[in-house]
Amino acid sequence: MLKKRRKFKKLINEIRDALYASKIMSYTQGMNLIKQASEEFKWGLNLGEISRIWKGGGIIRCVFLDRITSAYQKNGKLTSLLMDKEFKDEVAKSQDAWRNVICLAIKSGVPIPAFSASLAYYDSFRREKLPANLIQAQRDFFGAHTFKRLDKSEKESFHEENWNSKL
Repeated sequence: MLKKRRKFKKLINEIRDALYASKIMSYTQGMNLIKQASEEFKWGLNLGEISRIWKGGGIIRCVFLDRITSAYQKNGKLTSLLMDKEFKDEVAKSQDAWRNVICLAIKSGVPIPAFSASLAYYDSFRREKLPANLIQAQRDFFGAHTFKRLDKSEKESFHEENWNSKL
């Protein structure tokens, strides 16, 4: 009985860590989208000020927003919350639990899209190269949309006329 209780307590702690890491990713992704829109449309938004204003609002009132505000105040040129040492360390510390919870849910047939999508975002954020070219190649196969090659200039686009002979 004691062994089951310890196992259950460990799972509860892992779920808490996974939820926390997913929360950080959710805010990170949202702030990154706001930052990108601000740059593209030349809005000049201050992300630290935005998180401070949100805290004063009626919907999102949490101490967590103080930490986001602080991160952007410490570094006005912060490219992402994941580049802030505290957030980066916390997510790294929660990573094993996060992965364990997602694996357990998948094995049990329990959908947890917010946890798994946030982990996918985290993994994508940390990679220099992603499999997006595979998707471009698939689109080219079905509709001649062209694709880029990693071994060529980014300015060059390619189209394969005869995919069937390559398969």
